Amino acid sequence: MERVFPFEYIGNLHIHTTHSDGGGGIKEVTEAARAVGLDFIILNDHSYLTQLHLEDQGYHKGILVLVGSEIGTSSHHYLAFNITHQVNDESYSPQEVIDAVNIQGGFGFLAHPFERGMHFLQNSVSYTWRDWSVKGYTGICIWNFSSRWKENVKSFWHGIFHLIFKKYTLKGPSKKTLATWDRLCSEERIVVIGGSDAHASSIKIGFIKLTPLSYEYLLNTINTHILTPSPLSGDVTKDKKIIYTSLREGNCFIAHDGLYSAKGFSFSFHREENKERLEMGQEAKFYPGVLVIKLPGPGLTRIMKDGSLFKTAHGSGLSVNIHERGIYRVEVLRKTHIFGWRPWIFSNPIYLR
Repeated sequence: MERVFPFEYIGNLHIHTTHSDGGGGIKEVTEAARAVGLDFIILNDHSYLTQLHLEDQGYHKGILVLVGSEIGTSSHHYLAFNITHQVNDESYSPQEVIDAVNIQGGFGFLAHPFERGMHFLQNSVSYTWRDWSVKGYTGICIWNFSSRWKENVKSFWHGIFHLIFKKYTLKGPSKKTLATWDRLCSEERIVVIGGSDAHASSIKIGFIKLTPLSYEYLLNTINTHILTPSPLSGDVTKDKKIIYTSLREGNCFIAHDGLYSAKGFSFSFHREENKERLEMGQEAKFYPGVLVIKLPGPGLTRIMKDGSLFKTAHGSGLSVNIHERGIYRVEVLRKTHIFGWRPWIFSNPIYLR
């Protein structure tokens, strides 16, 4: 049977540039994206520091650059996409921000909703999401590299350790984040994405300037892989629509590509009766069938059903007969030599209501 979405593209979301508080401009970011093999990137500079720099949108040496915004100041940060003008984040409530984005034809995700901040140097300052009465948002960013990395740094020596072993010590999405997502999915489709929250900030030690977390490193950490029914063509308008449609619909998965490339991962549901196929993010009335998971390398696969562990298996593939309705998603761990099993892939759900 042919795959419903045969094309896969890898993008890094939530990137800051010198338009706000990032360490580099569009040239530095796109060069880093090319170096790590990305297909597209989405910039989300802080709304309170800059207007939309839509002039940066387009293809830059083969990399599609899209421009969104991170709206919010002390809390309730919202990653907005497909907007045409900046949203006032100082006078609007969280619901008003979401509504203002939607009115423009845009969509968005709650950013790092339960982050805890860095204890060392930053006094655990965090930018959490507190108003869970909001409606009309597309989903949640459940895995933010910078947020999770900072939470590990409790002292100077913790910082050195987690810089040296940053690839292997990164935590996955928090239990609270996953539990909240699973609860929300029981009521409606909630798409999840991941991002680097790349700033590439530099520090000076005497005459030496250092960038501990460079764009090239960060853009090969938490990426969002989209699945599409048609290929990108090189036409900015058409390709932007293809990418944004996949993100809106949840036809995507999240992966720590710096740990091991997740390109080629697939998670689908096959109906036994007529061989109909569902992909990540899709919803259908329940009927018996088979969940099929394929990995680009060996891992520990955990199938979650309605937020609870349903099945585990080692290897590069898994097929499971399904006889009950439910919301099914996949988590995959990758084994490392020294640090054991580390979080690697998180899929969007397949909804069998």
